[in-house]
Amino acid sequence: MKISLITVVYNNEHSVEDAIKSVLAQTFTNKEFVVVDGASTDNTLNIVHRYDEFIDKFTTGKDVSNYDAYNKGLRLATGDVIGFLNSDDIFDGDDVVQVVMDLFEQHPDVDMIYGDLLYVKKTDTNKVVRKWISVPNYDNFFEDGNVPPHPSLFIRRKVYDEAGFFDISFKMAADHEFMFRVFRAFRYKALYVNRVFVKMRLGGRTNKSLKNIYKGNIDILNAWKKHGITPPILLFPKRFLKRIKQFF
Repeated sequence: MKISLITVVYNNEHSVEDAIKSVLAQTFTNKEFVVVDGASTDNTLNIVHRYDEFIDKFTTGKDVSNYDAYNKGLRLATGDVIGFLNSDDIFDGDDVVQVVMDLFEQHPDVDMIYGDLLYVKKTDTNKVVRKWISVPNYDNFFEDGNVPPHPSLFIRRKVYDEAGFFDISFKMAADHEFMFRVFRAFRYKALYVNRVFVKMRLGGRTNKSLKNIYKGNIDILNAWKKHGITPPILLFPKRFLKRIKQFF
């Protein structure tokens, strides 16, 4: 099987090279590397073009949002499995993709594989600030305030073909809506691996302000509503408690 690894970037000259090197360092060889740039105006494009010979698909142009860029990458990707590595992130080891692809081979009935994620300092990826340790998927996974760490999620291409891409009408949490759709509404089979797959630098858009957190929560409620499922009353308190545990 082939995997497509998609990196989306906009004006991130400080860490995009780390993401590129992390993809290229993966020991699994049958991989396609797709880079989607949002018409960067800093030095990002010069850095990306240093690696042209290793990038299989590249596009640049203004995006409506990160999720619009994800969709552009999905349209370019030709792999049997799709994974995303954002320009602020790196894989936690050169064998992550090999581990994932071996598991897909061993479990042909599994549609999605996800692991754990570490939040690290922006200036030092060895300095861990939060640990997002997930759990195996179960019937009330989302009702109990769980959600897989999206950067650690690898999905067979057929899932996107059947369930659709990211809904860009969700401005702050289209990744949450997508995961809610494929895990909770469509109930594709998922396998959890108790291992860190990705390190993510702190500073994401969703958590930058109380306003963005509020908008993200509204998006989450609308995701449930979109699929005709009523969220439990304690959904957000449970989500909050799980986030607090990530610091310990």
